[in-house]
Amino acid sequence: MRLPGRARPGSDGRQRGGRPARYCSDACRQRAFRERAAAASRAAPRAELLGRGLPVSLDAFVGRERELARLRTLLRSSRLLTLTGPGGVGKTRLAVELAGGVRGARAGRAPWVELDGLHDGELLPQTVAAALGVRERAGRAGREALVHALEKRSTLLLLDNCEHLAEPCAALAAALLARCPGLRILATSREPLRVPGEVVFRVGILSLPPAPAGAGGNHHGDQCDHHGDRGIDPLLRSEAVRLFLARARTCDAEFEPTPGDVRTVAEICRRLDGLPLAIELAAGRTASLRPAGILRGLDDQLSLLTDGSRTGPGRHRELGATIDWSHRLLDPLERTVFRRLSVLVGGFDAESAAAVCADRGPADDGVEGGDPCGDGRCGVRRSQVLPVLCALEAKSLIVRMPGEAPGAARFRQLAAIRAYGRDRLAEAGELPAVWDRAIDRLAGQAAEGAGLVFPDGAALPLAREQENLAAAVARAAERSDPRHTALALALARLHYQQEQLTAARTLLAEVPARTAYGSPDHGAALALAARAACQQADRSAALTFAREAVAVARAGPPHPGRLANALDALAAAHLCRGAHHEAVAVFAECLAVVRTLDRPLDTAVCRHHLAWALLQTGDTVQAAAVMEECLPALESGAPPGQAAAALHTAGAIQMAQGNWDAAESRFAEVLVKVPDGESLHALYPVEGLAIVAAERGASERALRLYAAAEAARRRTDTEPEASWRGKVESAAARARQRLHPARADAAITAGRRLRGERLLSYAVPGNTSADCLTHHAEHTDSARPTSAEARNLPPQLPLTARELTVSRLVAQGMTNQQIASQLGLSKSTVASHLDRVRDKLGVRSRTQIAVRVTGRAAGPGPGGEPG
Repeated sequence: MRLPGRARPGSDGRQRGGRPARYCSDACRQRAFRERAAAASRAAPRAELLGRGLPVSLDAFVGRERELARLRTLLRSSRLLTLTGPGGVGKTRLAVELAGGVRGARAGRAPWVELDGLHDGELLPQTVAAALGVRERAGRAGREALVHALEKRSTLLLLDNCEHLAEPCAALAAALLARCPGLRILATSREPLRVPGEVVFRVGILSLPPAPAGAGGNHHGDQCDHHGDRGIDPLLRSEAVRLFLARARTCDAEFEPTPGDVRTVAEICRRLDGLPLAIELAAGRTASLRPAGILRGLDDQLSLLTDGSRTGPGRHRELGATIDWSHRLLDPLERTVFRRLSVLVGGFDAESAAAVCADRGPADDGVEGGDPCGDGRCGVRRSQVLPVLCALEAKSLIVRMPGEAPGAARFRQLAAIRAYGRDRLAEAGELPAVWDRAIDRLAGQAAEGAGLVFPDGAALPLAREQENLAAAVARAAERSDPRHTALALALARLHYQQEQLTAARTLLAEVPARTAYGSPDHGAALALAARAACQQADRSAALTFAREAVAVARAGPPHPGRLANALDALAAAHLCRGAHHEAVAVFAECLAVVRTLDRPLDTAVCRHHLAWALLQTGDTVQAAAVMEECLPALESGAPPGQAAAALHTAGAIQMAQGNWDAAESRFAEVLVKVPDGESLHALYPVEGLAIVAAERGASERALRLYAAAEAARRRTDTEPEASWRGKVESAAARARQRLHPARADAAITAGRRLRGERLLSYAVPGNTSADCLTHHAEHTDSARPTSAEARNLPPQLPLTARELTVSRLVAQGMTNQQIASQLGLSKSTVASHLDRVRDKLGVRSRTQIAVRVTGRAAGPGPGGEPG
């Protein structure tokens, strides 16, 4: 059976996802906020419009000075600039370098969308939205969500590798440019998009060295060294030669070319027709070959592919020849790993590469004993994969991607190289077996969340593997692989957490048809579909999905976790419809089921949900009692975002009871826990503090906080539920009435300028933060000062709350990277905080910061030197 709902066939007969709409109720919106908060707390903070910023280049950009100057001029005067040229000519690298020079892009705010791994043009809008961090909200999906996010921003969008999706890219670009006046698009493609107003720039080869007089003589050695340095300078001015030498020194730091070597390099570059990728591949051999050896091998390969003709083969053929030549120089083990990596379209780390490339054998450690590389085939052990990755990187056959943490390096194959490797994999007859291992690994990672009670809002181990997961889902679907359902469910959860709800429901619609009624995946898919339908305001479908999920859970073997997940989804569906009393009853049943599992944190989460539903019914006394039971466990054991959401609920309950001091304390605690003053977690407490200020008669403060939150909501495209918005607007109106219009307008103008750290510092002033934020300190994270510690702090410290927190972590001996990980900040942001701390305190060293913050007497620093 198929999931019921509003999926409808398109013109091609394929099913489309349900039509998105607004959140169906205030409670549904608030519940969505909590689920996103729990997931977002485990992710890095993002900018206003930041999904995937510009890739960080790990090597120097060489040449192209004239092209960059010309492109900067074109980019200022055109709204769609397309860089075209053959594969390997350097379009992507040139585009990234160009975009990185645009104001604001250096900070990582230029959205970059890599389309190489996408093969279904219908998914292009959702793919671009996901890459930009744009979510389906307020009834907008796909193209409409993109328009809403971009229409009032001045943005440069980089679409990379459009050639295989030229028509969908052209249609999307035309639509976005027509409706988003501040948008500019920089695209790379092997062919123009042919959109009105498009400016096409054909990327050429790198400048080549002049041909030697009497060309055609022997140039395969250092026999020209007797000429000395004469005539070398013109060769070194060539961009192609400069690129070769730069990459050669990357491979071999001791590489010092002789004049004869330079002439040989110049000939290599001429033979490769100045094609950057081909040159980089050739330069990657300098760790094991002198330039003369590289040229001899390359000459032989080019001759083979051109039937001995020396009249200049086409660039595509030269690139293929260079890749083929580089491949032939690999040893059998390296060739095997190289071709097997080609199934990992989204990149890989050492662990995933080993799982996919190693042959299965005893103890899962690959082939044991015997000749591992006989008959042209090579067995691979897991322990061999990492050294081979290092060797392939040194030869430019894989490239390193910036790691998210030390030791988390990821690699990928460039598109042309991956296509070559896939052909070799098919020729070797290994494609099915390697795909099987790749799918098996992804399915195993997806199964890691099987024991969770509420998996839809949990951090997923496959978040970094989304492109690989999408490719595996497509292959499993083509072959009716039984692992398809688990993979599709995992991918749907990623889409759901990214608020790509239409894509999630489209995937979920296929799951019941591939599973038996009552199976775990069947019930989990129905529960997730109910939650997605709630966020799309599809009330009828949400209730139908949830009721069926509960029926499936009750029909199968007793499993309290699955039943609790289904009941939680059903309660959410009732909240979505505004049936608050029904929601309370179902949440109570869910809590009774979860209690049998003896999982304190899950029990606390369920109580939190129940408390929120009770608040919606107006039973604030019971809501407060339930919240008091669960808050300590959530503060001490839940992820920061989930704890922050619980504190907000506690604050909302106290506010509903008129306990303004307690409400203010709770809202302030949220702002200490959140990593970003404009994150989804922070907006509600800032608005809560505005309400408290209005009630206390602090009208200017109330208006500033109100205006700051309102501006942040516009920037982040979020909207509070109607009941909460009504409270905020009412408080702001009362504050306005108490002030002279000019003072009120000035407060609102000042508030709109508050953002980020300035907003947090204003909302929770630094000189009072230690006292007002120590309520229930025994349950908060250790980075915050306890009340006793706060009393021992020097009262004259002119630090904001965030600067104080960073300083305390310095005093604990943490590095900037460790502090960034603890607080969810970037390393550069931590460094900026410490610069301001040094300036404010008049100190220079980290030891002096620690002394001032902890109040200890200055003593010898590390190594006996004064602090």
